[in-house]
Amino acid sequence: MTGSSVGSERGPVSRGLRRVRALLPVRADFVAMTRNPRRDLLAGLTVAIVALPLALGFGVSSGLGAEAGLATAVVAGALAAVFGGSNLQVSGPTGAMTVVLVPIVAEHGPGGVLTVGLMAGALLIGLALLRAGRSMRYVPAPVVEGFTFGIAGVIALQQVPNALGVTAPEGDRVLVVAWRAVQEFAAHPDVTALSVSVGVAGLMLLGARRFPTVPFSVVAVALATVVVQVFDLGAEPIGALPAGLPAPSLGFLDVSALGSLVAPAVAVAALAALESLLSATVADGMTVGQKHDPDRELFGQGIANLAAPLFGGVPATAAIARTAVNVRTGASSRLAALAHAAVLAVIVFAAAPLVSRIPLAALAGVLLATAVRMVEVGALRAMARATRSDAVVLVLTAAATLVLDLVLAVVIGLVVAGALALRAVAGEARMDRVDLREGTDAELPGAHSEEEHALLAEHIVAYRIEGPLLFAGAHRFLLTLSEVADVRVVVLRMSRVTTVDASGALMLKDAVRQLNRRGIAVLASGVRPGQRQALESVGALELLRREGREYATTPEAIAGARDRLREAGVLVPGHGAVGAKTAVTASVAGTHAGAAADAAAEEAAR
Repeated sequence: MTGSSVGSERGPVSRGLRRVRALLPVRADFVAMTRNPRRDLLAGLTVAIVALPLALGFGVSSGLGAEAGLATAVVAGALAAVFGGSNLQVSGPTGAMTVVLVPIVAEHGPGGVLTVGLMAGALLIGLALLRAGRSMRYVPAPVVEGFTFGIAGVIALQQVPNALGVTAPEGDRVLVVAWRAVQEFAAHPDVTALSVSVGVAGLMLLGARRFPTVPFSVVAVALATVVVQVFDLGAEPIGALPAGLPAPSLGFLDVSALGSLVAPAVAVAALAALESLLSATVADGMTVGQKHDPDRELFGQGIANLAAPLFGGVPATAAIARTAVNVRTGASSRLAALAHAAVLAVIVFAAAPLVSRIPLAALAGVLLATAVRMVEVGALRAMARATRSDAVVLVLTAAATLVLDLVLAVVIGLVVAGALALRAVAGEARMDRVDLREGTDAELPGAHSEEEHALLAEHIVAYRIEGPLLFAGAHRFLLTLSEVADVRVVVLRMSRVTTVDASGALMLKDAVRQLNRRGIAVLASGVRPGQRQALESVGALELLRREGREYATTPEAIAGARDRLREAGVLVPGHGAVGAKTAVTASVAGTHAGAAADAAAEEAAR
C-alpha cells in the first residue's frame, strides 16, 4: 500500500476524530467553575427550588409519573451541564416535550417512551457530528413565538383533568381530553381540586409581581400540601416515590418495536434540538460575553437523552424558564446547573416521603401558572403588527401546535414563512422598459428631438431587469416579455440581476424562444459570472451565443442591435430606413445617442 493511499485512508478518520474531539468538554469549562463557586452554587440551589415542582409536574403529565420527572432532572440535568454547549443552560423535563410524549405513552406505553428517548439521543449525537446546530439560527421569530404560544396552550389544556380532580379521559388530543374532563366535572362537580389548583396558580402569578425574587412555586405547593393535610380535604396526592434513583437498565428495550418508533424518535429529537438551541440563544442574549456552541449543545443533549432512559427518565431538553432563572440569579459557569441536579438528587434520596404527599392539583396549578408566564403579550403584539406575513405565520404555527403536533407545527411554520419570504423577495424583482435617451441632456449640442427618438423606439426596445430572478416571479416576467410587439430587437440589461435560479433561467430561455419565433431578436448585456451556471445549465446562454447575442455592456448590445437592423435593411447607412429617409436619419442618430446615454447609465449603475 502506497503512502498516498494510507494518507487518504487516514484523512477521513483524522477529520472524524477532530470533529468528535471538538464536541467534548475542554479545560476552560472546568476552570470557569472555580472563578465564582459561591455565586454558582447559590444560583444552582435557586434553580433547583424552582425546578422541583416543574420536574414533578411534567413527569406526571407525561404519563410516567413524578419519579420519571425527577430522574430526568437529575441525570439529564447533570450530563447536559457537563457536555452541553452553553455555560448557563439548565436541562430537564419540559412542557414542550411532555406534549409530544403523551400520545407516545398512549400508543406504545412507558417502555416505548424510554426507547424513543434512547433513539432520540442517538439522533441528536448524529446531528452534532453533522454540524447541524448552526442551521437553527434560521428559524424565523414568528415561528418561535407561535410555537411558544401554542405550547403554552397545550400545557394548560393538559392540566385540566388534574385541576378539576377527575380521572384523565382517554385520547391523545389535548382539546378533546380537556373537553371530556370538563364534561365529567360538570356531571360530578368537586371544588376541592379546582380550589387548590386555582389558589396555587394565583399565588404564583400575583406573588411574582410583588416579590419577583421569591420562589412562589415552592411556597404555593408547600402551603397547598399543608392545607390539604391539615384539613383532610381528600385531594389526590402524587403517591409513593422511590427513595433514590433506580439502577440503570435496558430492560425496557424491545428491539422488535424499533421500526414503529422511528417517527416518534425523530419528532422528539427535532423538538429537543429546537428547544435547546432556542434556550441557549435566549441565555446568550441575557448575558454579556457568553456564546454557546450549537453543535456541542446538540451533543450534550444527545448524551443526556441516551442516559436518562436507563434510569427511568423521560426525554429531556433545555428549559428556557429554568435557564432564565439561572442567569438572573448570577450563574457564570456550568457549576450552577450541576448544583441544581445535585440538590434535586438529595431531595430524591432524603425527602421522597414528603414529596409524595403533594396534591396533583397543586402541580396542575404550578403548570397552569407556567403556561401563563410563557405567553409574552408584548412580543405577540409586536409580531402581529410587524407585517401581515408575520401575523399569518405566528397564528398558523400556534394553531398547528394546538391541533396537530409540535414538530409538524414548526415544519408548517417554516414552510409558510419561507414561502411568504420568497414571495416578498421575488416581488422585489423588476423589469422596467428603458428609454434609450436615458442619461442624455437635451441642451447639449447634438441632442435629438422627441420625433427622432420615437422613430428609434419603433425598432428597438430595452428592458432593465433588477433584483432576483426566481421561480416565484418568473411567470410575471414571461408575460411582460410576451406582450412585446412591433419591434425588431429586444435588449435585456441584466447587470442588476442579483440571483437566478433554474426556474428563472428556464423562463428566460422560453421568453427568448417565443420572441425569436415572432422574428424578434433578443440581445443580453451585463450577465454576471454568478448567473452563468444557472443560465448555462438550461441552455439559455447557448441560445443567446448561437448568433452572437450576448454582450458585456449595454452600449455594445445597442450597437449590435443597430447593426442587425442595418443588415436587415431596416437601417441604411447615410439614408435611413427603406422608404423613410427622414426616419432613417433619426433612427441612426437616436441609436447613437441612446448608446451614449446607456453607457453613462451603465457606468453609474456599476
